[in-house]
Amino acid sequence: MKRFSFFSDLSLSAINAGFISVLVGYASTLVIVLQAATASGATPEMLQSWVWALGVGMGIGCIGLSIYYKQPIIIAWSTPGAALLITSLHGNTIEQAIGIFIFVGALTLLMGVTGLFDKLTKRIPLPLASAMLAGILLQFGFNIFTSLKTDPIMVGVMFISYIIAKRIMPRYAAIWVLVSGFICAYFFDLIQFEQVSWSMATPVWVWPEFDLGLLIGVGIPLFIVTTSSQTIPGVAVLRATGQKPLPVSTLLNWNGGINILFAPLGAFSLSFAAITAALCASEDSHPDPQKRYIAGVFNGVFNFIAGIFGAAVVGIFAAFPVAMVAALAGLALLGTISASLVSAFEDKSYREAALLTFLMTASGVSFFGIASAFWGIVVGLVALLANRTIKEEPNN
Repeated sequence: MKRFSFFSDLSLSAINAGFISVLVGYASTLVIVLQAATASGATPEMLQSWVWALGVGMGIGCIGLSIYYKQPIIIAWSTPGAALLITSLHGNTIEQAIGIFIFVGALTLLMGVTGLFDKLTKRIPLPLASAMLAGILLQFGFNIFTSLKTDPIMVGVMFISYIIAKRIMPRYAAIWVLVSGFICAYFFDLIQFEQVSWSMATPVWVWPEFDLGLLIGVGIPLFIVTTSSQTIPGVAVLRATGQKPLPVSTLLNWNGGINILFAPLGAFSLSFAAITAALCASEDSHPDPQKRYIAGVFNGVFNFIAGIFGAAVVGIFAAFPVAMVAALAGLALLGTISASLVSAFEDKSYREAALLTFLMTASGVSFFGIASAFWGIVVGLVALLANRTIKEEPNN
């Protein structure tokens, strides 16, 4: 068995992938998290505590798990979960909200301890998992061109930089895109750092209050939304990009434990990441899949730093132009989208089911508050089962 050496495995491309994944995550969805905190009754001091708890919690999870398993394992907050909290927690206390967060962490831990989630995901064929991943990431590919319409000069320079870098220095293409986008944004005065407050965040502990009605009415939907929209896709990323099987139940145990530990400080719902994990596990991170775990480690490092300097990070990530972040994410994910599509449609026996999974997931349509990624898998499995049943009938 090959021995790994952290320092010899270090690479600028993997560190950059870790940074880009954190940049994309914070710049695109942090505002939703802050709105969820406000809806939960958090004070201004607690807003910083939420960023601290999420950043430090995710940082510890990413660093520890990525180093131990030598794969980029990314723990992230649940953006759909935050959106649910915005509409569900008005009129309730922050203590009741914390009780919900601990409850969700406990449900996650229970899924890991019982092994139920691992058994469920093992029944999902790799082509369907890849099709779901491609469907999730498709919109990010579209965002390259919608951003090009919004800011043609900056995004155009980023796009050209990507095309040239992929031919000359493919391993550092994402770095070229990041640098070129930053230079353009700075030149056109699109980055505003004046409002940044360079101070450290102070964690605020809140004792939980458990309200049965809220645990059922908000906690269970929060758990379902997180599981369907992030945990299942996150496992799909690990399966589609990993070099060896991972103990999903054990990872869920760690995920749930971290969630419970940091919930009183504002960690509302942590789960496996899908999009940022795909960024860290891409070929742009490192040509050697066994060295891509470095991107996961530095995703954790940058998350940890962002959490410690929570007050500053809110302003920093808000300072980057939306078009730059959207284009950066889309270009960085092109390789993963391509690889997922190939894996999804390579085997003819899975092609129709994979196509239905891809289309359902990419549609973004949800039913009963459950995300399209979950229904994509359901539709694909039903189609696969029906196809096999029909083929077996003549032999009966």
